[in-house]
Amino acid sequence: MSESQKAAVKTVAPVTDTRLVAWVRQAAPYINAFRGKTFVIAFSGEVLQSETAQALIHDIALLDAMGIRLVLVHGARPQIDAEMEARGLKPRFHNGLRVTDAEALECVKRAVGVARIEIEAMLSQGLPNTPLAGGFLRVTGGNYITARPVGVMDGVDFQYAGAVRKVIAEEIEGDLAQENVVLITPIGASPTGEIFNLTWEEVAEAVAVSVKADKLIYLCAAPGLVDKKRHLIDALTADEGQWLIDKKVPQAADVARALPGALRACRKDVGRVHFLDYRADGAMLMEFFTREGIGTVLTRAPLAALRHATHEDVGGILALIAPLEEDGTLVRRSRERLEMEIDRFSVLDLDGIIVGCAAVYQLNVGKGEAKSAELACLAVMPEFRRAGYGDQLRIHIEERAAKLKLKKLFVLTTRTAHWFIERGFVETDVSALPSGKRELYNLQRRSKVLVKTL
Repeated sequence: MSESQKAAVKTVAPVTDTRLVAWVRQAAPYINAFRGKTFVIAFSGEVLQSETAQALIHDIALLDAMGIRLVLVHGARPQIDAEMEARGLKPRFHNGLRVTDAEALECVKRAVGVARIEIEAMLSQGLPNTPLAGGFLRVTGGNYITARPVGVMDGVDFQYAGAVRKVIAEEIEGDLAQENVVLITPIGASPTGEIFNLTWEEVAEAVAVSVKADKLIYLCAAPGLVDKKRHLIDALTADEGQWLIDKKVPQAADVARALPGALRACRKDVGRVHFLDYRADGAMLMEFFTREGIGTVLTRAPLAALRHATHEDVGGILALIAPLEEDGTLVRRSRERLEMEIDRFSVLDLDGIIVGCAAVYQLNVGKGEAKSAELACLAVMPEFRRAGYGDQLRIHIEERAAKLKLKKLFVLTTRTAHWFIERGFVETDVSALPSGKRELYNLQRRSKVLVKTL
């Protein structure tokens, strides 16, 4: 090989998968944020019969490897039905709850036991080229749940169908502290030793509340919650979820069963409740480690926190506005300038990530000129622009300006004039700017001037 060929070889950069690199970098803040957090993952018996069951186990192993504390709650409805059919018994339900007589209870115990053994077996695999290779998941369980009978409702005696009486949270916490994966079956005993059949949705809710889970995840046979037009809802509050129930907006069967408990969990300080489609391979990874997410997230309060910026937000704001500075949408700001002016900024904080920002600059006015301010540096990450975050920031800045008893709010923009006009701003001339701002107007940018009377 000649010297020129050797030189050419040396200058050729190795080929990389840019999408993988971008994803890992994007996921890093979430991995750091979730380490040591408690997730309760609840799934039906149908999941165990699906083609994605093994992939789900791999994702659970990956979450465990990231240092997330996991509690798994499983169901077994189809397994119970199959066991009853094998014994010539017919399942009975009332209002979606299984009527569990003595014969049905024997089927419940067998089906639940087999389902649990199968899950433990899948979690114990160590096959090469899988997330389980080289690792070991310690799976624990126990009598964490005490139960009581449902009793008679609408004239129907549910017999051995039960409800959660108490969750022994300290025992679950103890297992989680030892880095165990806790697996809970939907069955419980009363203080008198009777065994009751429980619904996995209720068990998941009770466990999540008792351990103060950071996330409660329901894996269902649907992409998430939908609105009246059958459009997927990305995020909603507990009050908005209650509205869906009150208005009887149709939902998938398993989503509808889980939703009331999800609302209660949210209101009892479970961090967030997620509805994900178990049929979508990698749904949990897409939901937790990408900005866009994939299912529906339910929170007690609105998802993104709108607050005044602090010096700790400078790096996040710089990363957010850098692309807009590159394409000329925003005027460049140095880190030093941003640190000096940080008290003028407000930010939208989503899981510790700055997804939006805006600033208000009070303007120097001459004699006889109305007290005014400039709305500047309004920016939202592209993937969140359809969520209405830009409007939230605009309204917030307008309110900040009004509290300062300012009369006018100006915007200077090269590319987003129509967006502001649609929101009550009026295009005006440079001469309308207060004298102090007019003298600093950049003739080269030729920004359009818009104004709104407060």
